[in-house]
Amino acid sequence: MKEGHVRERAFSMPLTSPAYPTGPYRFCQREYLVITYRTDPERLRELVPGPLEVIGPLVKYEFIRMPDSSGFGDYTESGQVIPVSFRGKQGSYTHSMFLNDESPIAAGRELWGFPKKFAQPTLRAETDTLVGTLDYGPVRVATGTMGYKHKPADAAAVLASLAEPNFLLKIIPHVDGRPRICELVEYYLEDIDLRGAWTGPGALDLHAHALAPVADLPVLEVVSTMHFIADLTLGLGKVVHDYLR
Repeated sequence: MKEGHVRERAFSMPLTSPAYPTGPYRFCQREYLVITYRTDPERLRELVPGPLEVIGPLVKYEFIRMPDSSGFGDYTESGQVIPVSFRGKQGSYTHSMFLNDESPIAAGRELWGFPKKFAQPTLRAETDTLVGTLDYGPVRVATGTMGYKHKPADAAAVLASLAEPNFLLKIIPHVDGRPRICELVEYYLEDIDLRGAWTGPGALDLHAHALAPVADLPVLEVVSTMHFIADLTLGLGKVVHDYLR
């Protein structure tokens, strides 16, 4: 293969059998269980990278079911998102993310800088309860529950939250282990079609794990619980801060 062909095809690894295709990345019937809880503000300030600023002692724990995802297929993910501000603009910082599909793990880490690791999350309705779980190996590290579709939610508020900017810390090492890329990335969800949104009573239980440390941000109080379904496109991001310059 000529060098020019290598450059033309150098989008994803392996070169001759990429782990994921080029976008756009459209998600249909993407189902969310989002449990917002109050946590230790000192722990938040220790974990959120500057120049992002913590705007309150809140964390959003998410279980997301993605049955129809362009290029990625059918999978589920779970993790923690922290409300932050950046240069006066409010948005969300993705602190942790666990999922059960190699293709979006590779794409998420390489393209955007999502902090994705392999695990086994689930989201499903069990009789009158919406149940989200996260297992890392054989160990249960998170369980979220919500009364199933008790009340309609404020659709405008849900759409506004989905339209906010999202921030990621993208790290790609050099071959000698030093950071070659260390950037703050901003991206947006696009072409959002909200299919339905509901609220209800919720609960969240987190357990300590050495390699899935979601319990490092302890649950002090559940503030709100949301369930919604939407079609959307995951937009490609832009670099808004370079830590190496």
